[in-house]
Amino acid sequence: MTYPTGRPATWFVTGTSRGLGLELVKQLLERGENVTATTRSSERLFASLEGTDTANLLALTVDLADQAQVSDAVAATTERFGHLDVVVNNAGYGFLAAVEEVSDADARAMFDVQVFGVWNVLRAVLPGLRAARSGHIINVSSIVGLLPFPGWGLYGAGKAALESLTESLAGEVAEHGIAVNLIEPGYMRTDFLRPQSLGLPQETNDAYPAIREMVEQHLRMPGTQLGDPSKAATAIITVATSGDAPLHQLLGSDSVGLAEVRVQALTADIEAARGLAVTTDIPAA
Repeated sequence: MTYPTGRPATWFVTGTSRGLGLELVKQLLERGENVTATTRSSERLFASLEGTDTANLLALTVDLADQAQVSDAVAATTERFGHLDVVVNNAGYGFLAAVEEVSDADARAMFDVQVFGVWNVLRAVLPGLRAARSGHIINVSSIVGLLPFPGWGLYGAGKAALESLTESLAGEVAEHGIAVNLIEPGYMRTDFLRPQSLGLPQETNDAYPAIREMVEQHLRMPGTQLGDPSKAATAIITVATSGDAPLHQLLGSDSVGLAEVRVQALTADIEAARGLAVTTDIPAA
């Protein structure tokens, strides 16, 4: 995709009332870009943008799990701005619990946002992007999507699904002139680990004291994280405008270090598995 020149680009960004999404919207508006910002609360978004010129902003309260609402939001974007250039699927929240402690409702709610909500957006935007033979889709994952930790099973499962979905998508739409990237941040200094953005199980199990300790440590973490959400938002804009970012764009030195650990562990598993793996071939094949 070639980033548009000579006119403002139009961005469609989900999850924008706080954190990384809010920082991205602020910077895009300061650049003079057109922005459709979906959120669970347009009032909170506008309050957070006080002092920012919002003339180029279309703020929409959208339930991403509702395909009709998402499709209406995309239609409203093209009606307002005439085109759509960059889609950023950013909406999400954290959840800390042992796998055994995650209820069916918790799991379905997480996947509604991190997987099915993204799929709803993709179904809504891809026909227009294909027709234009241009566009850029940026899906915000997490280093946890590559290297899940104990206690992050639900959140990591959603991000791992997003990773796989995005890699398949990238191969499918390249011939249509559409670029695709994954953003994989480490810990950022946002509200992600505060109660408004973090889910916890209704019931816990005494069998997992290490996870209880991990949760308590994370609840004390806000304000000490390494990553700067403003710099991360700038990095996302760079990914969109440069056109040469890798499919997996890590953000944060902690993310880079953890990705390296994942590669080393996977390489070790491949070598350890090789002997048994090759015994299952059909010789004639």
